[in-house]
Amino acid sequence: MRVFVTGSTGFIGTELVKELIAAGHQVRGLTRSDAGEEQLKAAGAEVLRGDIEDLDCLRKGAAGMDAVVNLAFNHGEMEKFAKNAADEIRAIEALGTALEPGKLLVVTSGIGITSGAPGQVRKESDPPAESAVMPRRPEQAAKAFAERGVRVGIVRLPQVHDTRKQGLVTWMIAMARGKGVSAYVDEGKNRWAAGPLKDVALLYRLAVEKTGPGVTTYHAVEEEGVPLREIAEAIGRGLNVPVESIPAEKAGEHFGAFFGHAASMDMPASSEWTRKALGWRPNGPGLIEDLEKMTY
Repeated sequence: MRVFVTGSTGFIGTELVKELIAAGHQVRGLTRSDAGEEQLKAAGAEVLRGDIEDLDCLRKGAAGMDAVVNLAFNHGEMEKFAKNAADEIRAIEALGTALEPGKLLVVTSGIGITSGAPGQVRKESDPPAESAVMPRRPEQAAKAFAERGVRVGIVRLPQVHDTRKQGLVTWMIAMARGKGVSAYVDEGKNRWAAGPLKDVALLYRLAVEKTGPGVTTYHAVEEEGVPLREIAEAIGRGLNVPVESIPAEKAGEHFGAFFGHAASMDMPASSEWTRKALGWRPNGPGLIEDLEKMTY
């Protein structure tokens, strides 16, 4: 298959490009830098220069492809999160319009933006959340193209990790380093689902190969839920800083408004259906194991 990947030189994209090419697929990767171009060429991928704000470039990249995987999202500037979320929607719309009926659009969503009451284990059948606090709408944007005959795959990510990065946990590490304390909210019993990087890349490849007509949602989850207290304690050991509980009413003050909300969320998730549907068997290290092995 010919697959266009945005975010192709990012954390997950780098592994996915290698995974796709090793499986015999032809990959076109989007990059905006010379270093990214060199990386893609070294991996054996075709290079398209541009970024997700260049909608004409996105349409050009998707044209004639069998599948598109959208991994691009700017996580680096939290104060611009609403703008970044709007850019993501426009990018998905541009990619979808360039695909013919029967072709595949795979978009990236998150466990944290899936509907679920506190304590509820999110499942693939649960709808995306509609919340003013979280402006991301990748699932809603992609589903519109299923009505036009485009196959749609939605991959919901947990905290994707190796010994370099760990999703939102990376922000916790930076905050603990800066404040000199590794914190969690109240008793720290709220949980975050997690998935190892290489296994997540494999899931994307299987989704490219096996997604059928309509809309199919997958959960890239190996660990159903890791308690935030255990995460904070692992960070404390790694940084050699004290570990403390922060009262819920002061979470925003300590973590900031956005991260205070995330640090209080209980968002465990199941991947039972995904494993059966794709034959996906994640066997990578757990989140805490990677945190124990990383260089702080």
